[in-house]
Amino acid sequence: MFENTAAFAAKLDQQDTLSSFREQFIFPKSENGETQIYLCGNSLGLQPKSAKQALTEELEDWAKWGVEGHFHGRKPWFHYHKFLTDFTAEIAGAKPHEVVVMNHLTVNLHLLMYSFYRPTFTTTPSGERKPLRYKIIMEAGAFPSDMYAVQSQVEGYGFDYDDAVIELTPRAGEFTLRTEDILNAIAEAGDQLSLSFFSGVQYYTGQLFDIPAITKAAHAVGALAGFDLAHTAGNIDVKLHDWDVDFAAWCSYKYLNSGPGNVSGVYIHERHGLNPETRRMSGWWGHKEDVRFLMKRGYIPEPGAAGWQMSNAPVFGMAVHLASLQLFHDANISRLREKSKTLTGYLEYLLLQAKAENPVLQFEIITPNNPGERGAQLSLLTDSKGKALFDYLFSQNIIADWREPNVIRVAPAPMYNSFSDVFAVGQAFRNFKG
Repeated sequence: MFENTAAFAAKLDQQDTLSSFREQFIFPKSENGETQIYLCGNSLGLQPKSAKQALTEELEDWAKWGVEGHFHGRKPWFHYHKFLTDFTAEIAGAKPHEVVVMNHLTVNLHLLMYSFYRPTFTTTPSGERKPLRYKIIMEAGAFPSDMYAVQSQVEGYGFDYDDAVIELTPRAGEFTLRTEDILNAIAEAGDQLSLSFFSGVQYYTGQLFDIPAITKAAHAVGALAGFDLAHTAGNIDVKLHDWDVDFAAWCSYKYLNSGPGNVSGVYIHERHGLNPETRRMSGWWGHKEDVRFLMKRGYIPEPGAAGWQMSNAPVFGMAVHLASLQLFHDANISRLREKSKTLTGYLEYLLLQAKAENPVLQFEIITPNNPGERGAQLSLLTDSKGKALFDYLFSQNIIADWREPNVIRVAPAPMYNSFSDVFAVGQAFRNFKG
């Protein structure tokens, strides 16, 4: 299927119907002015060329209108989150009223867990209050935001973390969780389980979890299913509504290319979002829009995910995010996903070829080799020369990601990486001298 030649890589680029999107991004340059090969979109995506103009327009409207910019100008700020809604729904595979862009990822995780982690209790004849449905199941070694948010939630109810949280680890000698083991653990937790909470794509290994299967299993035991999609949004073609997911949140600065520390997206299934009785942390901007400025006591939530908003939109960050979302709309997330499978597959082929030809190279790809079980990432478990390999790649103008203690993550983003990029990476691995 693949060939280890520059001509073959160039041929794939010529056949790539998404290749023109590469020109919409700004690539970093080395100190010598050489354009770098950027394989770090799973940590921070590249800057779209359209971001500067989008931000400039909002600065101009602020200068022109002042406070009146909330109701005048090209995109009135009062409604700003709505300009992102349809594009966000496309990314999430959701109905427009099921998504909103607001806050930042960890803030949103706490807001969502406040709503959807709802332990139940019983009182014994002696008057002792005992928990019934109170456990959370998640992967061990989840991204710290997930671990810390879960810890805060369970300890806030007075539970001991080691009792209330079920952390799943791979089988001995394996690096990723088997779906069957996740589903069996959910079934075993049974009526004690309140929430399953997994990432969509595991940040360290690059494993894509089976979101619909996990959701179905959680619902089968009466629990809810939530996901941190930080490494999934803009990477995987998800269908959160069709998969019946209860809630999810994600950042916008990784595969979504919206700038460092930028805003977060939220999905809440309509059965929860359209129910005004669903518990939530209330804030002024989530109050029903048509009576918001009456400033009256008594919270009336805006229908859908918008009812979880706390404050008005951070317009400058959202302007950049909107510019990026426009590119995703134009490219189509399904088409990006198909290219991603081929691009990552070609990288895998080249790296394994390099390993076979270069005895100095010692690594194991711990990301699943099934394209349907991974996103745009390969994680390489290295040996004692791993850091030297990482530094060598940097010297060759290849920007990857180092994760302690010994993993190199390489993430070919289909929006802006080419097959020729990937070929050059393969050549660098072949030429590594240790």
